[in-house]
Amino acid sequence: MKDVKPFLMFQGGTAEEAMKYYTSLIEDSEIKSIIRYGAEGPGEEGTVIQAVFSLKGQEFMCIDSHIDHEFTFTPSFSIYLTCDSEEEIDRLYEKMMQNGTALMPLDNYGFSKKFGWLNDQFGISWQLNLLE
Repeated sequence: MKDVKPFLMFQGGTAEEAMKYYTSLIEDSEIKSIIRYGAEGPGEEGTVIQAVFSLKGQEFMCIDSHIDHEFTFTPSFSIYLTCDSEEEIDRLYEKMMQNGTALMPLDNYGFSKKFGWLNDQFGISWQLNLLE
């Protein structure tokens, strides 16, 4: 086995937009590779057949599904970020909440002095925790 990566399937051609968004928010992150559909399809030309991006060294794979599925992302699988400062957690939460949905607003929940859980504009679930 070579490696293990979380795999994200986007619908509606938003994979590249999501990767650019995430890598712009989280330092030490990058899009590592993108393979796109050509005019011959089967997906819409220019959408993502397969891509790899990394957030703080953790690699993810993603695609733009050319098939409409009756399912999408679920919050039971989330990306967990440990933030170094209150400024960082506040900034990330605010940015990710733009067109997102709060599952647990930023607050002190006892297990953490500042924690928030949300679904972003792309439907990806994020848990943000302030390092104590």
